Amino acid sequence: MPRHLLTGLELTPHDLAEVLDRAISLKGAPLSSRALEGRSVALIFQKPSTRTRLSFEAGIAELGGHPMLLRPDEMQLSRGESVRDTALVLSRHVAAVGVRTGPDALLEELAEHASIPVFNMLTAGHHPCQAVADLMTLKEEFGQLDGLKLAYVGDGNNVARSLALVGRLAGVEVAVASPDGYTLTDAPGAILTDDPAEAVAGANAVYADVWVSMGDEDTADERRRALEPYRIDDALLAKAAPGAIALHCLPAHPGEEITADVLYGERQRIWDQAENRRHAQKALLEWLIPAAG
Repeated sequence: MPRHLLTGLELTPHDLAEVLDRAISLKGAPLSSRALEGRSVALIFQKPSTRTRLSFEAGIAELGGHPMLLRPDEMQLSRGESVRDTALVLSRHVAAVGVRTGPDALLEELAEHASIPVFNMLTAGHHPCQAVADLMTLKEEFGQLDGLKLAYVGDGNNVARSLALVGRLAGVEVAVASPDGYTLTDAPGAILTDDPAEAVAGANAVYADVWVSMGDEDTADERRRALEPYRIDDALLAKAAPGAIALHCLPAHPGEEITADVLYGERQRIWDQAENRRHAQKALLEWLIPAAG
């Protein structure tokens, strides 16, 4: 059976530790691995992307592979071909397939019928590749993960869920502060509160995400009103542990979920975090895809 990465819980704590160490090693020597030499990886983008597309395309190329980008209007899926048939065909041509989509069910069905690894580049429920890159950023900054606290403030969305689930594997305590109606669900072990100050108390990192995600445009004004008290600014960072850093998975909207002073200030590691997507995903691809033989 192939390995898959659908939620991040497919990784054991040992797997995750090895992936993170490998990611840091690959960052130091980006062209040192040719693990995908002569192989293709399909990347299906049903949702817009900047960082995910850049990091996966560049990372696969650095591993010696060929990133094969597929848009919905270029595939027979858009004309009624089944997910099962798509999985069977992909399995005959590429070494793995990544999907950035809405419904988790589509990714799960693809994995059910594929004989190659399937990995999640973002779904409505999960964003595991982002979470692994975030943990890499924390490990770079603090040297270890076990015992750290990360506070996420804002909408309890897919990013918050993946941080909680994958962070728990690494021994990171994750606290999520959200207003009523935006509370995180299905993330056992996460500390949930509606008070940002409570969440960030003692936190080593304070994390933000956009208030209006893809598909939320119709409720944008309502969301901004509800989430306004959850902005990361200097005052909120001051309530965290000494030396705490600010993180954001981007794209950012300065003045909404994070102030410009924090986004571009000395305490953020947001741009390192964006770069680390490439290195973390290369390590995940090495873990997912068996060596050619």
